[in-house]
Amino acid sequence: MRIVEYLHRVDFVYGGPPRAVVDLCRVLHRRGHDVTLATTVTRDVPQQWIDADEGPRILQVPVPALPGRFFRPGQLGELRQAVRAADVMQLHGVWERANIQISGMARRVGTPYVVSLRGMLDDWCMAQRGLKKRMYLGLGGRKVLEGAAFVHCTAEGELEQSRKWFPRGQGRVIPNLMDLEVFETLRGPEPAQKRWPQLKDEGPHLLFLSRLHVKKGIEHLLAAMPRLIDAFPNLQLYMAGPGDDDYVESLKQLACSHGVDGCTHFTGQIGGDEKWSLYEACDLFVLPSSQENFGFVQFEALACGTAVMTTKLVDTWREVVDSGGGIAVEQSADAIVEGIAPLLADRAKLKSMGNAGRQWVFDHMSTDSIASQLEAMYQDAANG
Repeated sequence: MRIVEYLHRVDFVYGGPPRAVVDLCRVLHRRGHDVTLATTVTRDVPQQWIDADEGPRILQVPVPALPGRFFRPGQLGELRQAVRAADVMQLHGVWERANIQISGMARRVGTPYVVSLRGMLDDWCMAQRGLKKRMYLGLGGRKVLEGAAFVHCTAEGELEQSRKWFPRGQGRVIPNLMDLEVFETLRGPEPAQKRWPQLKDEGPHLLFLSRLHVKKGIEHLLAAMPRLIDAFPNLQLYMAGPGDDDYVESLKQLACSHGVDGCTHFTGQIGGDEKWSLYEACDLFVLPSSQENFGFVQFEALACGTAVMTTKLVDTWREVVDSGGGIAVEQSADAIVEGIAPLLADRAKLKSMGNAGRQWVFDHMSTDSIASQLEAMYQDAANG
């Protein structure tokens, strides 16, 4: 099939959606589809796709020139040609105003399109600047969703929360596609231990790896740390990921106020083998988030054989629990302590959970299985 994927910015600082789109394009191209990735920012597009034409076609769209982040008509010429020639287009995200223009363009040239919500209509998200978001939906955003062949959600929990915002639209649930090839051979803990020698200590070691953002509920985790340290004096917490400088500094001050700054390590953003190794080197991955439509990091941790603690506010918490590799708790310091303290006291159980979770990921989230579901959605959209 000829498929156009449009994401406004391919920049991993914006979290899971850019990563999801890059993996999606890579796998679809590998499966023989003619894939065009259109974006205004190519920062984290694999360089070989740009330089050597090895992979999906990259179409860099000019930055919107009109007020309100809208495109001038002349800026969309190349994208219009690509969409006209495509069997289907997929838009990622809800709040980019230019999606109103691009979806309208697709309708005019007769190309069906799919919209991936990326969690943006979840209850927590809609409670943030909710009036502005409702106005946007009323002024054109809902038309984008209800004019789509399908509104793609990555979990039943996401569809349950979101469907009220596009009542005449057609929802479809397919998990995010993960390229599991990178997890087939584990790196072992040594690369991470080389960079952070304290990982060789007795521990236990907790890992948070994601954007450092108020949505992630990190304050609850830091509030739980004093009681966890009382029970496990050698406990270490690794906070891995990028974040706004002021917010990161506020977290460091909060760790200090709780008296846990000495065992809380802010690593900044990491990638490559060090990232995968850090999952393996830690005993438990913790994600105390207020909202995630999918939460790549949970399934990365499981794929690395590391048990997971998440919250019941995450759309995929049932999948994490059903994998046998994780637990889900309420979002509070008390619940975090009550949930993970028994696990940290039984490291053998944690290891067993990690092994079960890794097996579940390969059984239930295989690249071929998810890609086939996406291909079926595209074909259904193209067939009308």
